[in-house]
Amino acid sequence: MNHSLPFDPTTVTPEEGAPAPDRLISGDPRFTTWNIEEAEGGVYAGIWQSTPGKWRILYDEWEYFHILEGHSVVTEEGGAPIHLRAGDRLILRPGFKGTWEVLETTRKDYVIRL
Repeated sequence: MNHSLPFDPTTVTPEEGAPAPDRLISGDPRFTTWNIEEAEGGVYAGIWQSTPGKWRILYDEWEYFHILEGHSVVTEEGGAPIHLRAGDRLILRPGFKGTWEVLETTRKDYVIRL
């Protein structure tokens, strides 16, 4: 077994998606996800991109991400908005509840642990 994996989105077929209709707040955001790694135990790593829009989010998992391009605003219920641009990093913990708003098409790489 090889214990390393190049982080190369050209090696996987992207998945298309959108927020669930009951979570959508505004706009018509469209997601593209390149899930590069899916390991036993619920670990995922890849690249995610979204077009502008706003929706409700609820995290049951840990996620670390790094913004590669664009501008988004993540706001926890009762918290201050966090503006995210290229170079910014954030960890969302299980139980995070709030909104994600994409102001400019945003691309991030991520690692999720269920």
